[in-house]
Amino acid sequence: MGRARDIANVLTTIQNIDVSSSLDSRIFISSASPTSGNTDGRIWIDTSTASAPVIQTYGTNSFRQPQLSKFSATGGTITNVGSYTLHTFTSTGTFTILTGNKTIEYLVVGAGGGAACYYSGGGGGGAVNSGSLSLGSGSYTVTIGSGGSGASNTSGTAGVGGTGGSSVFHSITSTGGGGGASRASGGNGSSGGGGGNGNTSGGTGTVGQGYNGGNGSGTGGVSDVAGGGGGGAGGVGTSGVFNSVRGVGGVGLSSTYTGTTVFYGGGGGGGTSGSLGSGGAAVGGSGGGGTGGVGTGTTAGANGGVNTGGGAGGGGENSGSTGANGGSGIVIIRYLT
Repeated sequence: MGRARDIANVLTTIQNIDVSSSLDSRIFISSASPTSGNTDGRIWIDTSTASAPVIQTYGTNSFRQPQLSKFSATGGTITNVGSYTLHTFTSTGTFTILTGNKTIEYLVVGAGGGAACYYSGGGGGGAVNSGSLSLGSGSYTVTIGSGGSGASNTSGTAGVGGTGGSSVFHSITSTGGGGGASRASGGNGSSGGGGGNGNTSGGTGTVGQGYNGGNGSGTGGVSDVAGGGGGGAGGVGTSGVFNSVRGVGGVGLSSTYTGTTVFYGGGGGGGTSGSLGSGGAAVGGSGGGGTGGVGTGTTAGANGGVNTGGGAGGGGENSGSTGANGGSGIVIIRYLT
């Protein structure tokens, strides 16, 4: 009996509350937002959609819809870096928001271009895009671009490495780098591939995505020739100059999403003859760009770095089998925990 009496007393107390004096200033029910009397903590029940009223709270001079459920998401490899939660995708998958909504930040890197054999230019680096999106519950496909394949040209014949694949998240697409060439112009892409021997031109990069590849030098059968460096997401590939200069890959772009500074989308270094190679191989650009092959007996340049979007290194003087492959792309999604 005592418990029933207590409940009755509580109900009587609620019935006796003067709503007009204690709640009217704190709760506002209308299809239009209140224009006066707004103080921090005020609640507005927006009835503009009668079937699904929206609750908003006032603070810092504006009404906002509170997040009534904890944000939860799956997909990729999940780690924590400082105040952020990261979802890292190194292969194609799905980013799924289970509950809540969030402003998320993204890094989307396209794949690097492949390269050819025999004094080949380096492959171009993949595009690097970052920014933010406001997303709610749902599934969002993540596509990781594959590195461009190496060409299988023989001595004295033209060959161009494959273009890198595009990486995609939501509405963001980062395209792949162009292929490095032998006895041909470099391939076009987000960044251009390097031109090969025979005084050929580097490929063209896409404005806002990457840079041009360097030109190749010399002609087939002539010593001391060099392929051009592949363009990078952050800079041009340098041209090979007959008997003197190796074509270096263009630099990529940096990101600190992982907690340290990491470069992505570097161009591959051009392949060189034995004499030029005595000064060292043509290096790829920071961001996974492969080193160019050097001299007789070199089978190929180095592959672009996996999940960096780096371009392949060009083949050296006697590298007739298959050119190097470009590096695959990557997608990183992060948000404040």
